[in-house]
Amino acid sequence: MANSKQSAKRARQAEVRRQHNVALRSRMRTAIKAVLKAVQEGNAEAASAAYKDAVPRIDTMVNKGLVHKNKAARTKSRLNARVRGIAG
Repeated sequence: MANSKQSAKRARQAEVRRQHNVALRSRMRTAIKAVLKAVQEGNAEAASAAYKDAVPRIDTMVNKGLVHKNKAARTKSRLNARVRGIAG
């Protein structure tokens, strides 16, 4: 429990930021799942389009500090490998 007005305000701000970050992270994960679903179905065109949509979302999360840059690079690399795997 907050003991001062300052700490109460900080707690409120932290909760608002947490909710915002959860929403952004969820959006990124949904974009990744869209790529995986298209790959699973074997639809190369849809997978490529979903990948092109997912990459900027992943990069945005790196810039906002929600995802480490190495994790983002690893995720993009693995997604791209799967997309190329069904295209070729």
